[in-house]
Amino acid sequence: MNHTVTGRFAPSPTGRMHLGNIYAALMAWLSARSQGGRFILRIEDIDPQRSRAEYARLIEDDLQWLGIDWDERYVQSERYDIYERHLKRLQDMSLTYPCYCTRADILSTQAPHESDGRVVYRGTCRPEGIGSISLPLSSPSLPVSSSCGRKPSTRLFVPDRDVTFCDGTYGIRTVNLARHCGDFILRRADGAWAYQLAVVVDDAMMGVTEVVRGRDLLLSVPQQMYLLSLFGYPSPVFRHIPLLCNTSGQRLSKRDKSLDMSVLRRRYTPEELLGVLAHIIGITADASPLSARDLLSRFSWQALDLNADKIVHDI
Repeated sequence: MNHTVTGRFAPSPTGRMHLGNIYAALMAWLSARSQGGRFILRIEDIDPQRSRAEYARLIEDDLQWLGIDWDERYVQSERYDIYERHLKRLQDMSLTYPCYCTRADILSTQAPHESDGRVVYRGTCRPEGIGSISLPLSSPSLPVSSSCGRKPSTRLFVPDRDVTFCDGTYGIRTVNLARHCGDFILRRADGAWAYQLAVVVDDAMMGVTEVVRGRDLLLSVPQQMYLLSLFGYPSPVFRHIPLLCNTSGQRLSKRDKSLDMSVLRRRYTPEELLGVLAHIIGITADASPLSARDLLSRFSWQALDLNADKIVHDI
């Protein structure tokens, strides 16, 4: 086994997996295993309001049914002390501050950014001088809302800096952190850990060298690379893949009940379903049944057409 390559699949247990989730898992698994590497399953259950233990159990059962195996398994809700230590490191560098803005407050000040609904935080709660090592964070100048009993979230200072990265599919991208997202949240007001902090810490601590995931997360890379640099961790190789979409051009989601695993497992054997998925992706010329292991010898990034999202018709 090539221990220099470690891939991962990191689903959130907020519902039953659908074909799009299986697609992401399969591509990450094929990439790592085709290189003789390790593969990690990480259950990302840091959202206490939406995550369910039953969904986590079903995720593992569905992956095993498909023949997608893993070498190590982690659960984010068991790792909060690790996130706490990393947050403390950033606090010690005087790079964080409490924020009392609600999402409604932020939305009221500007139009959503670009076409994805993203909103750039304009630094309403940022103390003067944030980002300087000498900043006394014990006595920042806070907005009036802090005296109204509202608990703050914790934000990370983001400099006006360009981050350039090379994605395995979409090539070289340059993004300015301040204009792209502004100071972003590390911990929500309700105490829940933010995705960006948890995923960066976990990938680094677990030795992940390759991240294969949907293109909807492509613009998370600059924030994650910034955090990695602050902690002194190396960056994994990123490869974002086109999405699976329905006939209306919308990416598949847990709302597409006809394509979730509870339905698909009644219609197909594992080999039949993987054969159909491999054909949609372009790994195979037809939808002949194949096991996950069968697909390993047929998998090649160079042979795939990754220029556009894939439309899933009724299957």
